[in-house]
Amino acid sequence: MTTGITQRATMPGAWRENVGEDGNWRSLRSDRAGAAPRPGLFLDRDGTVIEEVGYLSRPEQVRPVGDAIAAIVRANALGIPVVVVTNQSGIARGIFDWPAYVAIEAAVDAAVAEAGGRIDAVYACPHAPAAAGEPDPPGRKPDPGMLLRAANDLNLDPGASWIAGDRASDLEAGRRAGLRRGWLAPTGYGRREADAARALASEVFEVVVGRPLSALAARLEELRPGWG
Repeated sequence: MTTGITQRATMPGAWRENVGEDGNWRSLRSDRAGAAPRPGLFLDRDGTVIEEVGYLSRPEQVRPVGDAIAAIVRANALGIPVVVVTNQSGIARGIFDWPAYVAIEAAVDAAVAEAGGRIDAVYACPHAPAAAGEPDPPGRKPDPGMLLRAANDLNLDPGASWIAGDRASDLEAGRRAGLRRGWLAPTGYGRREADAARALASEVFEVVVGRPLSALAARLEELRPGWG
């Protein structure tokens, strides 16, 4: 079945090529051909990679979080794909549109590149939250759909991967996707989400709360013996 999605980020005028039949965005920047399954670093965007701005709608509002950029650069050096998975309900709410989203994505990429890093893939869900008692829209975190699709696209091993974000729903999406490690960043909404994130911890899902993402860079080193 044709999904109408390209494998590379497009210019704003061609944004429709990156939006699939489910309404979600996918932008791939690396080739998985011939690659063995490997760990990935999944990151939320707003409040994690960049500072939280309510319904961010303009590229000039993009402010990178230095600790997150450090983790991205370290993952790049280790050959660990970096995947951004972001809920963007501002689109469904009519606050901004896909062309505005593309401009913001370009600003995020530029900020990461300025520090010597890169993001290997971006997935975005524009759907608004479901009404009480209804299932989450496809892909909207804590639904694991974006992570599962990325794992398939990039041939990632979920069980060896990390998910980092500033909301418990980010970590819940990772847990439901089969990841075994979640990191709640102290930025964005991280402080108020600490208790909810800790409640997700179990024997099969490690949760780190309150530590800067620069500390995650050292933990990424632990993944190498299993695959490098």
